[in-house]
Amino acid sequence: MAKAFASSGDMEAKKISFTEVGRDLYAFTAEGDPNTGVIIGDDSVMVVDAQATPVMAQLVVDKIREVTDKPIKYVTLSHYHAVRVLGASGYGASEIIASEKCEGMIYERGQEDWDSEYGRFPRLFDAADSIPGLTWPTMTFKDRMTINMGKRKVELMHLGRAHTAGDIVAWVPDEGVMFTGDTVEYNSACYCGDGHFNDWGTTLDAIKAFAPDAIAPGRGDALVGQEMVNKAIESTRDFVESTYKPAARVAVRGGTLKEAWDAVRAECDPKFADYAIYEHCLPFNVARAFDEARGIDTPRIWTAERDQEMWASLQG
Repeated sequence: MAKAFASSGDMEAKKISFTEVGRDLYAFTAEGDPNTGVIIGDDSVMVVDAQATPVMAQLVVDKIREVTDKPIKYVTLSHYHAVRVLGASGYGASEIIASEKCEGMIYERGQEDWDSEYGRFPRLFDAADSIPGLTWPTMTFKDRMTINMGKRKVELMHLGRAHTAGDIVAWVPDEGVMFTGDTVEYNSACYCGDGHFNDWGTTLDAIKAFAPDAIAPGRGDALVGQEMVNKAIESTRDFVESTYKPAARVAVRGGTLKEAWDAVRAECDPKFADYAIYEHCLPFNVARAFDEARGIDTPRIWTAERDQEMWASLQG
């Protein structure tokens, strides 16, 4: 029996957690579904990553209202992917912040990504008809921006390419807490289909240099304490390297994508097969690793049609 495409057959609702990772700092998590961060300042709230629809965003708003009645002023996008950005209108924020590169990627491939991701994982797009259209930032920056939320400062930084070319993190120095988006995951597969394998480790090193006391990762449980933080950073590094190196060896000798798929499975299955969305990510990860190893620096745009063709060729 053929496997269901990507996560199209995953319709099981996940348990939501709302974990305090520092004073007035929270991670909204859901057993491997996309996470959202919450930063409460003196006079307002910042949300980091928006969920995929305004209806999904309301689940985050409900949790925020359990701990504060301050207005949600900022929505910060860690990167351009549809499951992270299309729910932004649900917060009523006055500012939507992203890197310049993220904004460029929305122009370049935002609609294609929306169509692609909806086909891959329809459960994450609850009430998809509530999405008003592509999400556009109102504020952008190249490398760094400081947001003053009263006495609390939030440092938004592009530390390097990883999950996408436009990734940013949000650093809250008064509590030593970082919101990393999908640059760091915990017990969840990294989606590398738009990634930069050879840069990812350096970006992880830059995160590690801050010595965070807690991290809200892109997927998986909140990471509280430096031991758990470092474990997640290193497991993310291992996942990325274990995906790229076997695919690169096949590419260098002129092998096929299917041979790269087999080589990556042999390396990764024993270590990561029980991770959330592992089977979902694997074909896209292998395809991108194979491309990067052959010198294709800018990830090719995924379309709904390309998704299906690639899936069929690798899954059989």
